[in-house]
Amino acid sequence: MIEPEQIVERRTEIVFPNDANHHGTLFGGKALAMMDIVAGIAAARAFRRTFVTASMDRIDFRAPIKVGEFAETIARIAKVGRTSVTLEVELWAENPADGERRLATVGTFVMVAVDEAGHPTPLR
Repeated sequence: MIEPEQIVERRTEIVFPNDANHHGTLFGGKALAMMDIVAGIAAARAFRRTFVTASMDRIDFRAPIKVGEFAETIARIAKVGRTSVTLEVELWAENPADGERRLATVGTFVMVAVDEAGHPTPLR
């Protein structure tokens, strides 16, 4: 689990019906998009570069997020390479009525810094 002092970026959204699958829970593709956006923002803010997603690894969907619940995405930098940043990303579900939270999805994202031509560029 990501500890508060390790947080690089966080974002909270409410899950609307258009974000849901036929079970009334957050669609997996939408969950990945939410996590990808926060990973990209975290990398860009940390290094002031433009980043693209190189990979998403070990994505585990642990619990559903229902329509009407809050979805909080939290990212932290786990590793820095020459042109890439590896981030651990968590997606949490929160019941707005009682504040109960549960870990819904976890994954590892690798973002690569690119120049104006889209070529990998060193971080330092």
